[in-house]
Amino acid sequence: MRHAVAPTEHVENNSFAVTSLLKICSHCERLSKKDLGIRIPRPLGNGPSRFIPEKEILQVSKVDSRTQSIFEDAFAALGRIDNISLVMGFHPQYLESFLRTQHYLLQMDGPLPLHYRHYICIMAAARHQCSYLVNLHVNDFLQVGGDLKWLNGLNEAPQKLQQLGELNKILAHRPWLLTKEHIERLLKAEEHSWSLAELIHAVVLLTHYHSLASFTFGCGIAPEIHCDGGHTFRPPSLGQYCVCDIANGNGHANHHDDVFGNQEVCGEVEVLMERMKQLQECRDDEEASQEEMATRFEREKTESMLVVTAEDEECVPSRDISRHFEDPSYGYKDFSRRGEHVPTFRAQDYSWEDHGFSLVNRLYPDVGQMLDEKFQMAYNLTYNTMATHKDVDTSMLRRAIWNYIHCMFGIRYDDYDYGEINQLLDRSFKIYIKTMVCSPEKTTKRMYESFWRQFQHSEKVHVNLLLMEARMQAELLYALRAITRYMT
Repeated sequence: MRHAVAPTEHVENNSFAVTSLLKICSHCERLSKKDLGIRIPRPLGNGPSRFIPEKEILQVSKVDSRTQSIFEDAFAALGRIDNISLVMGFHPQYLESFLRTQHYLLQMDGPLPLHYRHYICIMAAARHQCSYLVNLHVNDFLQVGGDLKWLNGLNEAPQKLQQLGELNKILAHRPWLLTKEHIERLLKAEEHSWSLAELIHAVVLLTHYHSLASFTFGCGIAPEIHCDGGHTFRPPSLGQYCVCDIANGNGHANHHDDVFGNQEVCGEVEVLMERMKQLQECRDDEEASQEEMATRFEREKTESMLVVTAEDEECVPSRDISRHFEDPSYGYKDFSRRGEHVPTFRAQDYSWEDHGFSLVNRLYPDVGQMLDEKFQMAYNLTYNTMATHKDVDTSMLRRAIWNYIHCMFGIRYDDYDYGEINQLLDRSFKIYIKTMVCSPEKTTKRMYESFWRQFQHSEKVHVNLLLMEARMQAELLYALRAITRYMT
């Protein structure tokens, strides 16, 4: 952005003051002389993530031709590659499925007009105070002709969108409370009524962006340089680096290198692998009764409610964010404090595979198929490695993570022994999972660093993909079950 140019003498004095404080490389010095009078924004952070070293992220796209091709296609379609995509680039198979689905939901033919789609994205992301996603879709909303007045607050949007506020709130924080009556109020609102197809589209967008907010916070996604919070006009004050070095994150250590020390985490992976082996042997030797399996689920569900999400004080949303949703005090945390009972949702009574998939595909063609591929991709994705170990079957661990998240939402699978969860997921990991899934805005770098400390960043990103997709599917199941009950 160009600003009014001050008198030449004043500008030169400022330039001299800056260059005398900082070591400036010859390239940067030429640029600074050439562009006198222009305030050049500099990145506030070091790369796409506050948790993962920039060099490690960018290295992926350089060496993996498939990832580079996906980035090129995304840029051609959207005109940008956001930081979420760069971090997901650790797993190009998943990234391809994710971008295809998101592009279809936002750009292709569908029941909802384009500006409604982006406004719903804003509503969903705001529910978790995710300014990164809110800002992204505020720009998109305006680009597709959205009314600027709607951005003043939800009360300025059409009544039809305002009515979605209750569904947004319940799905984001306590989806088990959703009933067919909530659906009926939306579908029978006279001139502001939603059609079934429109409602399915809205539900998929809401659940997609609630879970994407979880991923955004869980991976420490940083704003791009052109977005609010992504840049500064004030030069860094570290004399040993050139400005361009600091902006590119040079000289910053990998947080996994020495922060924890090798002695503290020595053997973490081996212990986990040994537990997996023992659990497999126990499976082969004996099988628990259905009554015992049900008891273990209820015990795990109760214990999961007692896991503290964060030690920090209450997160108060800014006016810029809170104006896009109602009842900011409503959240997942309230339910454990009030002792609400989460009823058990038996997966065989209403599952994605047997019920949800066909309903979505019928009312919003092709989306059910895309969502199914994305769920399967995240759940089945494996490189048969754990940290430095190769040829490892990680299916037991992946299932424990997925089922633990569904357990927190009250969803039970009759064929799963929930006793395995406590064997495979330690307390620090559970705290991270619950915070990221239920109160993602409270996720911290310390939480990210405290679990699986011997694992690669790419493995932690994979965990976050699992958490994101498991959460989305859990929300979807409650919403689709309520719609099915209304229809029948």
